[in-house]
Amino acid sequence: MEHAPPFLASLILSVAAAFACGLVARVLRMPPLIGYLVAGAAIGPNMPGFSMDPAFTRTLAEVGVGLLLFGVGLHFKPRDLLAVWRIALPGATTQVVVGMLLGAALGMAVADLSFGPALVFGLALAIASTAVATRTLEEHGQLSGEAGQIALGWLVLQDLLVVVGLVLLSATSNGQDEAIGTALLMALVKLGTFAALMLVVGRRVLPWGLGLVARSGSRELFTLAVVVVALGVAFGASTLFGVSFALGAFFAGIVLGESDLGHQAAAEALPLQRIFAAIFFVSIGMLLDPVAVLEAPRTSLLALLVVLLGTSGATFVLLLALRVAPARAAIVAAALAQIGEFSFVLMELAIGHGVLPATLRGPVLLGSFGSILLMPLTSRVLGALAVRLRGRPQPMRAEALRRGQSAAVERPCGAGRLWAGRRAGRRCPAAP
Repeated sequence: MEHAPPFLASLILSVAAAFACGLVARVLRMPPLIGYLVAGAAIGPNMPGFSMDPAFTRTLAEVGVGLLLFGVGLHFKPRDLLAVWRIALPGATTQVVVGMLLGAALGMAVADLSFGPALVFGLALAIASTAVATRTLEEHGQLSGEAGQIALGWLVLQDLLVVVGLVLLSATSNGQDEAIGTALLMALVKLGTFAALMLVVGRRVLPWGLGLVARSGSRELFTLAVVVVALGVAFGASTLFGVSFALGAFFAGIVLGESDLGHQAAAEALPLQRIFAAIFFVSIGMLLDPVAVLEAPRTSLLALLVVLLGTSGATFVLLLALRVAPARAAIVAAALAQIGEFSFVLMELAIGHGVLPATLRGPVLLGSFGSILLMPLTSRVLGALAVRLRGRPQPMRAEALRRGQSAAVERPCGAGRLWAGRRAGRRCPAAP
């Protein structure tokens, strides 16, 4: 009897495990993504029994992140990013520095790292997962609101800082200390070129091409065209410009979302987006190695504490300092209370170049896995803290938000009503 190929078995098992564990999590009134993480840990290569194909699963996970951020970009306007830029730029930069320094202190104190490698370890513990954050905000109906816009602006800044960090790591680890400035300049030039092409050329070409396909009257071809745009732009951004696959897909969604076909494209991509996003969370769970965590239990637990303090705690305090209302600050900080895909990429690159020892892989994995599992509890704690702070005089909104946001965003309305109002050109009714 002919057996199914390993990659086919991996696909079927990962989807089935995600469904079963996600359903159990839902019955227990927990977010489904926690079930996906548990499913990945159960069927991963570090557990006895069936061994998944990790390379194939990582590929599917990357597709999932790309489609997920493409869908986010479809609902995210460039003016929304500009409206929160004065909050995201100083806030995200300061938060990454705080988290990086906390992680560096941990690396020097516990893992006996020198200052340079310790900063790399700290950076891996300071970058939140865009996929996890956007999925969490979407499940709570906050993705299209003001908190969601602040979080997305924050995440875009983090992603750009990681790109810079990866360039510097590659240059220094290859003995190119004298060429660091050149390498960094080239990375910034490539990133700027990609952004310019998307805003100048892509804004015209992508909607025009999808419009031709839409006029053919074939829904199947339109769906395929949307997937080609999302993954094709992401692949081109990664291959030609050194931009991450996920960030390239996000830019494609932003450009296409401004056209009249943006809403239809979002509807067509949604089923695939949800399936592959589930596979992405399964792939994160598969990385968990209990043996690696048990080999350095103290470092692993302290790494988890650094993630919670350096990402979630720092974000909450910084947003309050930037005069964001406590309730919104709590929503954003809770969504960012984790680390994910970029942390793994940075960690593996550092280990491959001999900058960090392989023994630190376990603490980073526990920092990711544990922080995501604790997100419901973190959200409750921050929400309770925001309620206590609400009794104090409320700070004024940042001037940038008052000028940049429409009245529909400034009034407290649900994400669904906000999105529907924007599409119809209406504003939410004034609060009584």
